[in-house]
Amino acid sequence: MDTTLQDPLVGQLLDGRYRIDARIAVGGMATVYRAMDTRLDRVLALKVMHPTLATDVAFVERFIREAKSVARLAHPNVVGVFDQGAQGAYVYLAMEYVAGCTLRDVLRERGALQPRAALDILEPVLAALGAAHRAGFVHRDMKPENVLIGDDGRVKVADFGLVRAVGTVTDTTGSLLGTVSYLAPEQIEHGSADTRSDVYACGVVLYEMLTGSKPHAGDTAAQVIYQHLNEDVPAPSGAVPGLAAGLDALVAEATARDPELRPSDAVALLARSREARAALTEEQLDAMPPQAVAGTHDAAEDRTSVIPRVIPEGQGTAHHTSRLELPPDGPPSRPRRGGRFTLDRRRGMFAALLALLLVLGVGSGVWYINSGQFTQVPSLLGQTQKAAQERLTDAGLGLKGVERAYSDTVERGTVISSDPASGERIRGNGSVKLVLSRGPEVLKVPDVEGLPLPDARRQLKEAGFEQGMVTREFSEEVARGEVVRTDPPVGTERHAGTGVALVVSKGAPVDVPDVTGLDVEDATAELAEAGLKAKVLPDRIEAPEAAGEVAKQAPGGGAEAAKGDTVELTVSKGPRMVEVPDVTGSDVDKARDTLEEAGFEVKVDRPLLSFSDKVASQSVKGGEKAAEGSTVTIRTKAF
Repeated sequence: MDTTLQDPLVGQLLDGRYRIDARIAVGGMATVYRAMDTRLDRVLALKVMHPTLATDVAFVERFIREAKSVARLAHPNVVGVFDQGAQGAYVYLAMEYVAGCTLRDVLRERGALQPRAALDILEPVLAALGAAHRAGFVHRDMKPENVLIGDDGRVKVADFGLVRAVGTVTDTTGSLLGTVSYLAPEQIEHGSADTRSDVYACGVVLYEMLTGSKPHAGDTAAQVIYQHLNEDVPAPSGAVPGLAAGLDALVAEATARDPELRPSDAVALLARSREARAALTEEQLDAMPPQAVAGTHDAAEDRTSVIPRVIPEGQGTAHHTSRLELPPDGPPSRPRRGGRFTLDRRRGMFAALLALLLVLGVGSGVWYINSGQFTQVPSLLGQTQKAAQERLTDAGLGLKGVERAYSDTVERGTVISSDPASGERIRGNGSVKLVLSRGPEVLKVPDVEGLPLPDARRQLKEAGFEQGMVTREFSEEVARGEVVRTDPPVGTERHAGTGVALVVSKGAPVDVPDVTGLDVEDATAELAEAGLKAKVLPDRIEAPEAAGEVAKQAPGGGAEAAKGDTVELTVSKGPRMVEVPDVTGSDVDKARDTLEEAGFEVKVDRPLLSFSDKVASQSVKGGEKAAEGSTVTIRTKAF
């Protein structure tokens, strides 16, 4: 049964522009349709939020944030977002339509993949995530369902619906965003995600491609979560005997439970993936895992395409341009009587044939003017200049020129882009300009030590770097607010756009004096002499100190602080009055324990030559109240 027939949106024109043709998928937040943009006459995917959620402002803002975030990621391996809008209860995104399947479909059909195919999928995924990471975004929900594989073999990353700026504080109270099997330990434990969380998820996806199963299994989500937090991802060679050690190392590095031990982002993991591939032999790359479903493909297929391109069932063989074949001339017919009629008949047939040829000629001319003189630019991305030029020649096209540009994700000497782009229409004798990669731009970290933080940030930006984490420490030599050092150090070579961490001076340390027990005026004066400021908190507390005296301070006495720092003072409103227990007649040890439990200090007074162990009297009578923490004296009997 075709469930799209029950969908009220199918067949409708949304926002006066998008004709919805069929339903593709349904998720927890939205439904995805195949639609036609009637204005630009192109097929696209329309992601429509469920109407029940459209009234929730937070959901709508998150939905719109997805559009704005992904629209910034102009990358061939990211599913593009074209438009965003709303009509009544329907809030939608218009996105690139990718005809094909998901990586989950591939794994379900094939089981495990050969290492070559797994790396062929992983690397464009990392290229897409690398572009997102360098643009300041984290995907946060990487899994096989979000990896699309087109019928042309191109790999694209989809569903940046959970994308968030790297620096944004994440709150996942009440729910775990993403799929449990691919969540990094820090996402589960602290609810925080950064670029290394995406790296972890990609490591899990690589393990699943190599082995055909997830590294952590369980009957409940809680069991899987426990394994993420307490167990390392196993080596894939444990499930696939004979798998290259380099692939084990790649998975282990990407899925380290400590995020500090993982590659810093997808660009770094992409470099490691390419190093691992280069170290493998052809036999290791094409090794068939035992978990692979037999009979679905062969090694040659994986070398060229992730998904074999086949002609759909029922269409027979490929359709080529038809050619009208005229019947061969037969023997001349014998003259018949009524020659005039025969002549007229021949003239009529000749006229009909002439008209047919004329129609074919005009039709051919119209076809040539509209389409015949045009061709498509072949796929050139990732090709060397020589290979790209050969493809252009085979397509009857020329080379207009070659430019070079830096690229963090495209190998040096291969095509980054072309003008016109691959797949665009061009005249059959036209020319195409190529842009070749220079490889990553490598720059030296500038010397910003001793500069004020704003100046250091500006110089890093001008030098092609991004500011990384800023930490502060005391320094006797460097003035407060100036840079002590950078990480990586000055002069180190790094790719353009790399983050550089800065350590900023808090100035020379100052010993914080202990001002507890002083009144507020004296405490403030003593702190000022040490170069510190006092801030008196409004709430007072019960404490052993007298009312108006400082009961607590932060930082405490003896700690180190920077000159000009603020010390918070909490003032006492006097001690809490506690009822004193009656301990007369009790043994001294028991009386001491009773009074100390009530919050008092205890002093024992024994008269001269007294050998008694019984309490004869106490300085504060039982039942009376005394300040908590004050001293109660107990006296033993005289003899």
